[in-house]
Amino acid sequence: MQRSVVSRLARHGGMALSDLPPAYLAPSLHFSTMRNNVQSSNFSTTPVAAGRGGRDMNRTRGVSAIHRTGPRFKLSASKYPLPQPVSPEKMQTRPSTPEHGLWAFFPPSREALSVPEFDMDFGRPWAIQELREKSWDDLHKLWWVCVKERNRISTSNYERERLKPGYGDHEAQARDRAVLVTQKSIKHVLRERWYAWEEATRLYEHGVRPEGQGYGDMMEEEVPEQTSEVTKEEAKDTKA
Repeated sequence: MQRSVVSRLARHGGMALSDLPPAYLAPSLHFSTMRNNVQSSNFSTTPVAAGRGGRDMNRTRGVSAIHRTGPRFKLSASKYPLPQPVSPEKMQTRPSTPEHGLWAFFPPSREALSVPEFDMDFGRPWAIQELREKSWDDLHKLWWVCVKERNRISTSNYERERLKPGYGDHEAQARDRAVLVTQKSIKHVLRERWYAWEEATRLYEHGVRPEGQGYGDMMEEEVPEQTSEVTKEEAKDTKA
């Protein structure tokens, strides 16, 4: 079969047998010549448009970025007029709120970028011994004061990174470290109280009671006396 193909190529191509490729390459050469004779055209969903200057004749086609055509029918959004921008002169003035709570996230100057003098004006962090004497409500309030202060520092750091003034980084970091130490001390005190409560609960469930007359013993002694007095009063009412 390969010899017949080679001889056919030699007759039609006018080539000598010595110029032909080896016999095992004859099928590929035969298919390539057949492939060149096949008519081909570029892919197009609208072949008619090729002969009319590239105009898109498809009426059902939507927006096309290639042909820069829009929709062939009105959309529902076109029924309603678009809002027009209002000039600053016609805008209604809103009342100012100088005591708004969001001003707490800014320095007293009410500017996004704080000055180094303000950031360095702070005291030492709260110690663990001092926080142990605080109640739960005081620790809760102090924690959120620290959170608000760290948010304010983050706002100044973001503005400082945007403007790149070249100052204030060291002072802001020192203030943030002091606030962070206070937060860690608060968590330490709360962790101690949690462990103490768990230990007290475990001992109470095992029947361990504090030695001496404590608060629980006083309550247990007062309850029978109150019930006995109530019983005497009820007995008097019954006799009467």
